[in-house]
Amino acid sequence: MSTPTPAADVVAAPAAVTQVPAHLRDAVDAAKERVAALHAELPRWELVVWTAGNVSERVRDTTRPDGSGDLLVIKPSGVSYDDITPEAMVVCDLDATLVEGDRSPSSDTAAHAYVYRHMPEVGGVVHTHSTYATAWAARAEPVPCVLTMMADEFGGDIPVGPFALIGDDSIGRGIVETLRDSRSPAVLMRNHGPFTIGTDARAAVKAAVMCEEVARTVHVSRQLGEPTRIPQDDVDSLYARYQHVYGQQPAPDPR
Repeated sequence: MSTPTPAADVVAAPAAVTQVPAHLRDAVDAAKERVAALHAELPRWELVVWTAGNVSERVRDTTRPDGSGDLLVIKPSGVSYDDITPEAMVVCDLDATLVEGDRSPSSDTAAHAYVYRHMPEVGGVVHTHSTYATAWAARAEPVPCVLTMMADEFGGDIPVGPFALIGDDSIGRGIVETLRDSRSPAVLMRNHGPFTIGTDARAAVKAAVMCEEVARTVHVSRQLGEPTRIPQDDVDSLYARYQHVYGQQPAPDPR
């Protein structure tokens, strides 16, 4: 049985001022399907409670290579995870202006939009309040790279971003400034929690799952003593191998 959505948490959206362009209709609908399905991964991996957290994905407008026509798909604010469907998703432009949907977008939409505007390589953004990663954020302490898994996935420490108030570009600016010169797809926003990025929403969700896992493991390690850092040369080697060799590679051209 679905948990009823608390009426007080759900806010009706103002009327959209634009519409999804016809040439992006299929891409937007496909993104809604993916983003709705990926939201289910957050409670599955115990990364969120109640209605907290969000996943978004960029929809690229290839007719405007400068990115000015890109859109983002994200969940509405205050909606129970049991009630998330493709039809419930909302669409915004990269100024965080509502384009499609009858509910207000997530309160983190401005942060997601800022990341997409300033990091054109990013195709997905995730925010959670997962327990261990958020505990490190509350300490304003980077998670040190003491695990091969961290070297593989994050290429070093998971950095801490600045404290920022929700509701404007401040969080997004902090994410971009922290990750722009980092190999990490995750940042711990101080006193707030983790944000992760990826080439698409699925990659950003994976980064969120892995961020919480390593934050938990390093915390446990510290209860036993001070963990040993991996030398930087080894971190670099592990990261390069994982990014370019690990997993299924394309078959060689038989010609």
